[in-house]
Amino acid sequence: MITIQTADNALKSFYLDAVAEALNTKTNPLLAQIEKTTADVTGKDVRKAVKIGINGGIGAGSETGDLPTASANDYVQFVATLKNLYGTIEISDKALRASANNEGAFVNLLNEEMQSLIKSASFNFGRMLFGDGSGKVATVNSVADNNVLYVDNVNGLAEGMIVDFYSSTGEALEDVRELKILAVDREAKSIKMSGASLSTIDIPIGSGVYVQSSFGHEITGLGALFSNKDIYGVSRTKSVMKPYAQENVGAITEEIIQKAIDTIEENSGSKVNFIVCSWGVKRALVAYCRANNIALPTVEVNGYKALEFNGIPVMADRFCPKGTMYLLNTDDFKLHQLCDWQWLEGEDGKILKQIPGKPVYTATLVKYAELMCERPCGQGRLIEIDEA
Repeated sequence: MITIQTADNALKSFYLDAVAEALNTKTNPLLAQIEKTTADVTGKDVRKAVKIGINGGIGAGSETGDLPTASANDYVQFVATLKNLYGTIEISDKALRASANNEGAFVNLLNEEMQSLIKSASFNFGRMLFGDGSGKVATVNSVADNNVLYVDNVNGLAEGMIVDFYSSTGEALEDVRELKILAVDREAKSIKMSGASLSTIDIPIGSGVYVQSSFGHEITGLGALFSNKDIYGVSRTKSVMKPYAQENVGAITEEIIQKAIDTIEENSGSKVNFIVCSWGVKRALVAYCRANNIALPTVEVNGYKALEFNGIPVMADRFCPKGTMYLLNTDDFKLHQLCDWQWLEGEDGKILKQIPGKPVYTATLVKYAELMCERPCGQGRLIEIDEA
């Protein structure tokens, strides 16, 4: 007979490895390229010593002259706090009892919950890779009738998401916390929210939409790497902290991309090995290459198919900002983690716990991790590219 203990044991022994593998390798191609490591994790922080420049104790001289003066390597320490990443499932008592005498139904129940968890977590972690760590997913442009909000971007929004709202100055709007997105109109760039009737008094124009409880708690994604703000506790004035950036690109060409790659490699010594862009930029690149009889063969990278530009895989990602192309050396990135995905366990060792006052059991998957790039100067970004 199927019991809560049976479900608990199945989550521990059977589903954990499969779910962790899916989240680590199938969230998106970029995350699959990045090494996961426990190195440089100290307590609740990631602390990594990064070398700047080269050893100065080299030189040439005469046969009897002085030897070069010794010079130690220069280092700067990157420090970032591990972020708390969660994924939660819920199973009703009724569903468990309905499958108590049917092992097949029980397996289907857990499979469905795990697939739902993987889908939701993959969506959010894929979005975080391109974010700035703030948790912000959109800005409110206007508030219409029937709780419809018009926003600047709906790429990071989906039906079922629970969100908070903050003012343009970063103050929590306490009366509109934990609202659920009921519908997303991607063409109109609008979302329909749950709750009482909303107005610009509740949600002023310019307010930010944030994933619930995530304000300032997400991993340091590409948005932060290419911002003007200091990251990892190090000033942007240091040369190692300055990635290549080109604005107002317009029409994409082979020369523009190759110049960016060459400049990155010339200035930093980094080798670009991965290009990620928006879907519109990918279409524009394909159109340009077709018009100029330039071959764009396909390659497979970690189970994903990609175009190949001069030996470098090119992939589109739904969360990459419009008109944007990132030129990256994924060897410079590490997802530093305290451990891989684990279930939160109570003092009694149980994973499934009843929600107080409800006939529902919940289980939470957790990972303490932070994304860190040890050589920001070895990365590049092209923006304001004309999309096709």
